[in-house]
Amino acid sequence: MGQQGEDDAVNGVEERAGLAAAPYDRWVLLRPAEGSSRPPARYKHAAEVVQDKLYVVGGSRNGRSLSAVQVFDFKTSKWSVLNPSRDPNQLNPENNAGNQPFPPIVGHSLVKWKNNLLVVAGNSRAAASNKVSVWLIDVETNSWSAVDTYGKVPIARSGQSVSLIGSRLIMFGGEDNKRRLLSDLHVLDLETMIWEEVTTEKGGPAPRYDHSAAVYADHYLLIFGGSSHSTCFSDLYLLDLQSLEWSQPDTQGAHITPRSGHAGTMIDENWYIVGGGDNASGSPDTIVMNASKFVWSVVTSVSVRDPLACEGLTLCSTTVDGEKVLIAFGGYNGKYNNEVFVMKPKPRNFMQPRLLQSPAAAAAAASVTAAYAVITATDDKTKDIVATDDLDVKRVEPGSSSKQILAEIDALNGEKGELESRLAEVRAENSKLKDKLDMVKLSYGELTEELRSVENQLASEGSRCQKLESQIAAAHKRLESADSLENELEALQQQISQAEQTMTTSQRRKSGGVWKWVAGSAEVSDNE
Repeated sequence: MGQQGEDDAVNGVEERAGLAAAPYDRWVLLRPAEGSSRPPARYKHAAEVVQDKLYVVGGSRNGRSLSAVQVFDFKTSKWSVLNPSRDPNQLNPENNAGNQPFPPIVGHSLVKWKNNLLVVAGNSRAAASNKVSVWLIDVETNSWSAVDTYGKVPIARSGQSVSLIGSRLIMFGGEDNKRRLLSDLHVLDLETMIWEEVTTEKGGPAPRYDHSAAVYADHYLLIFGGSSHSTCFSDLYLLDLQSLEWSQPDTQGAHITPRSGHAGTMIDENWYIVGGGDNASGSPDTIVMNASKFVWSVVTSVSVRDPLACEGLTLCSTTVDGEKVLIAFGGYNGKYNNEVFVMKPKPRNFMQPRLLQSPAAAAAAASVTAAYAVITATDDKTKDIVATDDLDVKRVEPGSSSKQILAEIDALNGEKGELESRLAEVRAENSKLKDKLDMVKLSYGELTEELRSVENQLASEGSRCQKLESQIAAAHKRLESADSLENELEALQQQISQAEQTMTTSQRRKSGGVWKWVAGSAEVSDNE
């Protein structure tokens, strides 16, 4: 998303007052009203919409878990802090502190249940045991309480997925407090608050966390992406909730890259997914999968530095003027984010799955096939129909079959219009891909220049190393010369020493030595 285009889209939304004015299939920044300050930026939080308000619970920032419940009112475009107090019935009589704040938490899941919010699992110091905790936030009474659950309560974890189907929560996977990856499946009955571990057939997803999950037609659980400690996934798994059998359906359409830490939400039969990353960079594309046809497509893309190309964000939806609107908040892509982005998804028709590898060819083939069918049918029924390039009828003989033929042609004209619309979408998508390719080329050029600079530096360092090697070789030669000089010096010293000894001996012989001196002394004594 270009900055100028983003500003224009934002201004357009503000001028036409709200979410309903957002363009189709394009993310726009929803600015808060003047005087309303944004909440602290964060990631790995949870968010949900209740009665035209976005509730943001917990999250992490700079290694610190957050506790305050932040609320964004879509009617007023203002942020506020909920600060729910502990349910008086759960207060400790010995420490009756009536304003106990909601505990800090990160890596949890948030589910709307009867206009209340259920916080499930996650890392929190307020957890009473090493089991999954469940909290309830009553947005009407502005209070919170810890929910007592029973049965086979799962081990505590974070990065799990939690999906609501009827009055039951389905929790899959995650990472426990000892960093062990999980692939277990548990169900919590919200009417009885009893946990049950579900045993499925083999062939399910590998242990993972920070994946996404969705329920389709109250019959299937979908699991997509996520990561282990060493790799990210792009696989799709389907669990039949009646037979409890896993499968990996064959998908069509766009190629989807691995990602973890993304967010998803289901609208009708379309599963929208935004953000995430692969441990190297964020995922800039917003994708959608038709759950009935298993067709992937790319809705839109942003730049790699956009706040939406991040991990640990949230995605939910609400209805504005009868239309669904996607709402994304927070995340981390080198910096923590606290912006609200909205997008109106364009209604999609997946009746005939599109192979996006060659969409223009598919559309053209469909048009040719339809036109051929019309010409064949008209030749059989009447010889007096003249069709133009746009399939309009110029002359028709009266008859009972003419109206039927006209109706068929009108229907085909409608299909042609739809195909042209699809073709326009494909051209727009190709334009976006061209822009991305230009960005890649630009990035490639910059990397090439940087590589050349590094190569020049390496060549310079190589030359310097050669000079140092020459200096070292010269120093070795000088050292060898010094060793030779030392040997010559020692030889000279030995010669000098021998010469001195020889001279001393010679002098003693000439003087007669000590005995001659003694003898001379004796003669002197006798003479006296």
